[in-house]
Amino acid sequence: MSQPDPGDLAMSRYADGEDAAFSDVYRAVAARLRSFLVRLVRSEALADDLLQETLLRMHRARGSFARGARLLPWCYAIARNVHVDHLRHRPSQRERPAEDEDVFEAAAGPEADGEAVATAAQMAEIVERTLARIPPNQREAFVLLRYEGLSVADAAAILGTTEGAVKLRAFHAYETLREALGTEKRRPDARKGSR
Repeated sequence: MSQPDPGDLAMSRYADGEDAAFSDVYRAVAARLRSFLVRLVRSEALADDLLQETLLRMHRARGSFARGARLLPWCYAIARNVHVDHLRHRPSQRERPAEDEDVFEAAAGPEADGEAVATAAQMAEIVERTLARIPPNQREAFVLLRYEGLSVADAAAILGTTEGAVKLRAFHAYETLREALGTEKRRPDARKGSR
C-alpha cells in the first residue's frame, strides 16, 4: 500500500479547520499551479495574480474538499476556473508576455554551444507562438499532460470532460505544434530567426 501524499493530508487538515496546515498545502501546490498558469497566460505577472485568486478560492472552498481526496486535481480545477473566468471578463484582451519575460528558457551552461542555445530558443519561441493561437481547450490539455505531467484521468477531472476528449484535444495540439515546427524547419531563413 502506498503512503498518502503529504499535500493531500495537509489539505484534509486544512479543510477540517487547521489553519496552520495551509503552509503545507501552499508548499505542495503553489509552484506547480504557478507554472500551469504561466503556460496558459504567458505572463508571469498575470499568472501571479491568478495564483493569488486560486489560493483565495481554495481557501473559500476548503470545506467542500472531500477528506481523503487528491489535492492536485482539485486545485488544478480551481486554477483552470480562475483562468476561464479571467478570459470571460477580458475577452478582447490577449495576454502577452512582457518584453523581458522569458516563459520558455533555452538550454544554457558551459556544455551548451551557441548554435544549440539559439536553436532551443527558436524552437521555444515557435512552441510559445503556436500554443498562443490554438484553442484554449487544446492548450489546457497539452499543458496539463505535457508540462504538468498529469495523467489523462486527472486532466479529464480537472477539465470536466472525458479521458477521450482530453486525448483528442492533446492530439490536436501536438499535431499543430508538429506542423509549426516542421514548417519552420523548411523555411530557408529559419536559422536566421525572425525579427
